[in-house]
Amino acid sequence: MTRRDFLKFSLLVAPLAKRVSAAHKEKKAVPTERTSQPSDIRILDVRHGFEDHKYRTPYQFGGRTVDHVTLLNVDVRVVTASGKEVSGFGSMPLGNAWSFLSQVVTYDQSLEAMKRLAENIRAITASYNRSAHPIDINRELEPEYLKAATQLSGEMKLAEPIPILCTQVTASSFDAALHDAFGKANGINCYFGYGRQHMARDLADYLGPEFRGEFLDRYVLRRPASSIFLYHSVGASDPITEQDIKQRIGDGLPETLPEWIEQDQITHLKIKLNGADLKADVERVVSIERAAAETQRRRGVKQWKYCCDFNERCQDVGYLMSFLEQVRKRAPEVLTRLQYIEQPTARDLKANLNNVMHEAAKIVPVVIDESLVDLESFHLSRKLGYSGVALKVCKGQSHAVLMAAAAQKYKAFLCVQDLTCPGASLVHSASLAAHIPGVLSIEANSRQYVPSANETWKERFPSIFKIKDGKLGTAGLTGLGLGVV
Repeated sequence: MTRRDFLKFSLLVAPLAKRVSAAHKEKKAVPTERTSQPSDIRILDVRHGFEDHKYRTPYQFGGRTVDHVTLLNVDVRVVTASGKEVSGFGSMPLGNAWSFLSQVVTYDQSLEAMKRLAENIRAITASYNRSAHPIDINRELEPEYLKAATQLSGEMKLAEPIPILCTQVTASSFDAALHDAFGKANGINCYFGYGRQHMARDLADYLGPEFRGEFLDRYVLRRPASSIFLYHSVGASDPITEQDIKQRIGDGLPETLPEWIEQDQITHLKIKLNGADLKADVERVVSIERAAAETQRRRGVKQWKYCCDFNERCQDVGYLMSFLEQVRKRAPEVLTRLQYIEQPTARDLKANLNNVMHEAAKIVPVVIDESLVDLESFHLSRKLGYSGVALKVCKGQSHAVLMAAAAQKYKAFLCVQDLTCPGASLVHSASLAAHIPGVLSIEANSRQYVPSANETWKERFPSIFKIKDGKLGTAGLTGLGLGVV
């Protein structure tokens, strides 16, 4: 894009971004009068706790390296209008390295901020005394969560305030627990609870007038897909071949890419790239293709897929276009196997209106991830050329199903991504992927980096934690609530 083209585009998009923002605020300012449903739940009690696990091997993505995880586990007690009391459970990693991206706030500071914010969110959620659907509870409480994050940022004297994305990740366990409790209270899987029988408002109230008369059940499957392809993550520092290993871990699990492909019959590979060195990124992809091609030929497999994730590290869209062109020259077969590109440039879309994805999206779907925090960011991403959406339960079940509906309405490419979700959070994520039409694959890398957190879940969900034919078996994800416990 020339400077002249950029100036023309900026003059076109900037007013549009303001109109999208104004429309978003206007819709929020005039909510539909709230009505109740017999299936609504009221919160009686909220409890939370933390669970720590060390990675078996460090995971590098977006220029960061993670070697341990803290899970936030939440239990809620709710009651229905008829007096039935049940408990719901939600669990999610506190992914501060991803959701609180900062050069001035340390890892320990951001993790502590999320832990303290979790306590504030617990208190806010516990104080909610009305009966409602979980999606409406979340919508009413999220502004209070954001206020609490702002206040906490000041109290802790953080060099940067807690981001919206980080607040959503912290709140996601609470939202999950409410959806779980709602389903159990009504004797249904939560995906049966998104129609007019259980929701007081249609989707127009959440997503705009284009959705008038429609309910979420139009955009989710009541019965899950029988299986979902697994996207195996190749971290930016993961060994590809035996020559890349300095010292083996020796824990019985695969340690090279060919070993993983052989063990789990992998056909989908997610390549983490650093976005700071074009030559190195291209060489990384070429090396992975070389190793994968040799292994797949040995297995007799002729078709496999890639996605590339820069974790917003590309300086600009020009870097991405150069990357695609050089990959085409070095290994043209990669482009035929490339299913999508995930969030190549900065997450602050309004501050980077020159990073338009139209040309790249003609080559391969370009998926928004870190930027997607609300309906406004979804619409702005579409104007900037993004052609797909990455759904993540770590942003909240309510957020995920609403964004899934918006993406389907506007015919966006859909995928479900990970936050190295182990245990209950992986079951939750797999269930989302299996219940959204058009989603064919899911990233699930806890088996690679933090298998210890999966141990107590393997017997309950063997088809999720034991990969067969490169897939997660999801047909059995039909239990009450989220179907986790």
